[in-house]
Amino acid sequence: MRLGFVGLGNLGGHLAASLLRAGFSVTVHDRDRSLADRLLAMGGTWADSAADVAAASDTVLTCLPSPAVSEAVLRQMLPAMRPGMTWVEMSTLGRDDILRLAELVQAQGVRMLESPVTGGVHLAARGEITVLAGGDADVFEAHRAALEAMGNRIFHIGPLGSAAVIKVITNMLAFIHLVADGEALMLAKRAGLDLKTAWEAISASSGTSFVHETEGQLILNGSYDIAFSMDLALKDLGFAMGFGQEFGVPLDLAGQVQQTFVKGRAAYGGEAQSTQIVKLLEDVLGTDLRADGFPARLE
Repeated sequence: MRLGFVGLGNLGGHLAASLLRAGFSVTVHDRDRSLADRLLAMGGTWADSAADVAAASDTVLTCLPSPAVSEAVLRQMLPAMRPGMTWVEMSTLGRDDILRLAELVQAQGVRMLESPVTGGVHLAARGEITVLAGGDADVFEAHRAALEAMGNRIFHIGPLGSAAVIKVITNMLAFIHLVADGEALMLAKRAGLDLKTAWEAISASSGTSFVHETEGQLILNGSYDIAFSMDLALKDLGFAMGFGQEFGVPLDLAGQVQQTFVKGRAAYGGEAQSTQIVKLLEDVLGTDLRADGFPARLE
């Protein structure tokens, strides 16, 4: 199977590297040519456009920052896509976006699998990220080996659109946990507790979370460097609120967190790290959450 990969940013570059390490033939493209350098050194092949990637591949994978970019890249690829090939969309999109774009490719005889991932860039770098797939079972099985090269926990959620829903749910929970973790660490700090010990105690308690154990370390280091932006957080929270309206579920807590992120973007900019949402509380109280022994980036 000849694979193509378009979108070599913080996440996509690691996913493409995992495919190359597993021995797949991968043709790559990104608007920033320099992002492909390490992949070419690993044996990847460069293509000058997304259309060229599609022409050279049996399956094209994309990992892009927004529905608008995903659609633009797909429309570049469509003229070069052939009946029987597959598009694997690994970006975080809304369910409506997935179903609408699926109609475009399926009308041309191209199969589609949605396959967003969750767990963080550091797990993608290790090939240990969680993969959430949506689409026909036979398409999923045909690409299982590629998905397993990129992640160590693979879930076939259901038909197209299913993975978009669960991915948004997981991200909604992560942002809620992030805001809550900032408040918890600040309580510990203002109470005079040693923050390193407090972090360890929370990690060993019923109150722990994946976000506390990972992003909490970056907060305590002061780097906040999670490689995920305020803009992306607000995109995903917007999807969550849309699902709440569609399915008739009041998302009061998620709505409050969304407004907190609106304040965070206003204060620090849309490209600021999503973990800097905790800095809002630090700045209001004039109290930094810092402790020795925590990394600037997750490995």
